Amino acid sequence: MSLFTRRALLAAVATPPPPQVAVILSANAEWREVRKHFPHIAYQRGPYGEYFFDNLDGQRTLIAQGGWGKVSAAASAQWIVSNFNPSGILNIGTCGGVEGRIKRFANILATRTLIYDIKEAMGDPDEAVRHYTVDLDTSWASNPPLPVARLPLLSADRDLVPADVESLVQHYGVSVVDWESGAIAWVASRNQKRVAILRGVSDLVNPTGGQAYGNESAFIEGTAVVMRPLLDTLPEWVRLFTPSRGTSGGAGRRK
Repeated sequence: MSLFTRRALLAAVATPPPPQVAVILSANAEWREVRKHFPHIAYQRGPYGEYFFDNLDGQRTLIAQGGWGKVSAAASAQWIVSNFNPSGILNIGTCGGVEGRIKRFANILATRTLIYDIKEAMGDPDEAVRHYTVDLDTSWASNPPLPVARLPLLSADRDLVPADVESLVQHYGVSVVDWESGAIAWVASRNQKRVAILRGVSDLVNPTGGQAYGNESAFIEGTAVVMRPLLDTLPEWVRLFTPSRGTSGGAGRRK
């Protein structure tokens, strides 16, 4: 055996396999809860935030902070796909809810992601929104470890504006909103990766205001409440989402 062949074999043995699942979180408040839940992990630093690997239910799992907003969400999702090549992407975290349509602290497993703050003035605005809409398969979670509401999840680079609530309910039937899931789902689907969005409602908004607006502590407290059970049950979610371990599910389907 040549020295070159020996080195190649050693390098192949030393290189760990791609993670089955990459778990992405976005907001800083969400990542603080991750830090509390995994206090003794060897954290590494990437271009968009910290990340680490852990063995969840026998699966090598990447857990990473992708950053808040659509730009960081899209860029970090592509960075994770390009550098680690996971079989699937599971985005967990928080979302806002429309008061009267969803309860605070409810868990959401998204059936569709839609980016609603696209303003197309030259052509059909609905067609522009459809371009970034992704339908999600949730059949893999037939027996989820937490109760979940299966609903569309709308994204925008802003908090839900109270004055927009009624029109968004009328146009999209909105119940829950966030900043990043639409970008993450779209990038995953473009890369033909399985994708799921699992989030908890940290605070509610109505046509006159929001629980966390001007009161960031309400969001911080709500984040802690919804993140604890999501992190406690994360190994079970990873097991279900992994095709060889749970019910197989497909990649997001672009509209």
